[in-house]
Amino acid sequence: MVKHLPAPLLSALTGLLLLINLLVTIVPFFAVTLAKLVVPVPAWRRRCSATLVHFAEGWIDRNSRILAATQPIRWDVRGLEGLSPQRWYLVLSNHVSMVDILVLQRVFNRRIPFIRFFIKRELIWVPLLGLAWWALDFPFMQRYSAEKLARNPKLRGRDLATTRKAGARFSAQPSTLLNFAEGTRVTPAKHAAQESPYRHLLRPKAGGAALIMSSMSEKLHSLLDVTLVYPQLRPNFRDLLSGRIRHVIVHVREIAIPSEFLRGDYAGDAQFREQFQAWIRELWEAKDALIEQLLHEARLPATS
Repeated sequence: MVKHLPAPLLSALTGLLLLINLLVTIVPFFAVTLAKLVVPVPAWRRRCSATLVHFAEGWIDRNSRILAATQPIRWDVRGLEGLSPQRWYLVLSNHVSMVDILVLQRVFNRRIPFIRFFIKRELIWVPLLGLAWWALDFPFMQRYSAEKLARNPKLRGRDLATTRKAGARFSAQPSTLLNFAEGTRVTPAKHAAQESPYRHLLRPKAGGAALIMSSMSEKLHSLLDVTLVYPQLRPNFRDLLSGRIRHVIVHVREIAIPSEFLRGDYAGDAQFREQFQAWIRELWEAKDALIEQLLHEARLPATS
């Protein structure tokens, strides 16, 4: 069977199949992207965007089938009941590995609206990827250093303006925005440097989630609190290709967002900011305990 091939052969075969899928998708995708780029008519661009999302969802479906055929992964996915592609969601997830995005795409594709996330503005110049993110309406955000903000305090409002603009655009149709609250993948070195109070997580940054909530307050249906666990290892993309990922746990908890968090001023109201941060810390404490529980369950011997 394919899944029992030696790791180098399995990696080469999986990589080849994923590359073929990408090449099959690229031609029609960038043909529509070009049409969207050269005709700056809003109605036309919206129609192009819908077509491009359809291509992207098909690409994700085929990727998932390829991985199912080649990789010996046991998927343990919990909490998808009641989700709908006709609602607006914020996905708040821990960040373990570079394969997290592929895992989230596989789990949520066509169950909720197409997942987008904020991208650093300078990444728009990455060949092909930058244009693809633009075509799929991923929101781009300019990041400023602390020194630059100190020299020009007016720049502090730029992120909020960008987020509100993206929120207004996504309010027109059901949408999903993803936020990795830790801001980076967890590693032992980062965990130690932060002196994190959590066993398995970095300290969460609440600002991104607060901005998304305030910008989409009129439409946002709920928060999807997602916990990702890889019991055997912290995988990279090579592990994904070569069959070393054996078990993936995805725990989804749908949470109603308190109404006061949809209307507050995170940047300008210190009391609101502290309340919101405390709420995120509570979510993270529960997530840390859940990870410990899921790891314990994964270590238990299988029963017949």
